[in-house]
Amino acid sequence: MCGIALIVTAGCLGPVAALYRSGPGDPSTPVWVVDHGWHTGLVVERAAIPAGLWPEQDDLAPAPYLEVGWGDAAFYRAQNPGVGLALKAAFGSAGSVLHVVALPAPPDRIFDGRQVVEIRLSRPGSQALVRFVDESFARGERGRTPRLGPGLYGNSAFYPARGRYHLLNTCNTWVADALRSAGAPITPAYAMTAGNVMWQARRLAIPVSR
Repeated sequence: MCGIALIVTAGCLGPVAALYRSGPGDPSTPVWVVDHGWHTGLVVERAAIPAGLWPEQDDLAPAPYLEVGWGDAAFYRAQNPGVGLALKAAFGSAGSVLHVVALPAPPDRIFDGRQVVEIRLSRPGSQALVRFVDESFARGERGRTPRLGPGLYGNSAFYPARGRYHLLNTCNTWVADALRSAGAPITPAYAMTAGNVMWQARRLAIPVSR
């Protein structure tokens, strides 16, 4: 019953088209959706992050791109997660984390053989997405999230995050929520799997050549 209500509610909340699309001649900002199999991630240009947001980025190398993903603390941080951790995350998550990676090149050059979709946002839409991510960090009184440890690959780190992971609120619905915060016409309630996120993303842009 709750799932049906969630889908109906999501369908009624229309995206902000004026926020998503750039007008003729207006500058646009790229954001990339990356398919990692179990989950998806978002990549943004570091230069597109307004001053004062994502202070955690200072922990990483000064690369021109940043990838971010959200998920269950135990499942996401495991090198070889299995079905047991997946079920525990879906029905009894003990917390969530953000995974932030500094990328020295565009994602289609970094993730060889993986599916990457580039979406163009208006500048206000891009800033709304960046704020959505910034507000996902679980910050303390000092205004900066403590680093939990190294990430899964490259120059990366895990950080405590806000939000409770469960069957209807996954790493993939988080990516969809981020895009929707930018005004993109995407439905988070349908985006519980990486495959569906990528399917919806492809409707917004042409996949980047691999």
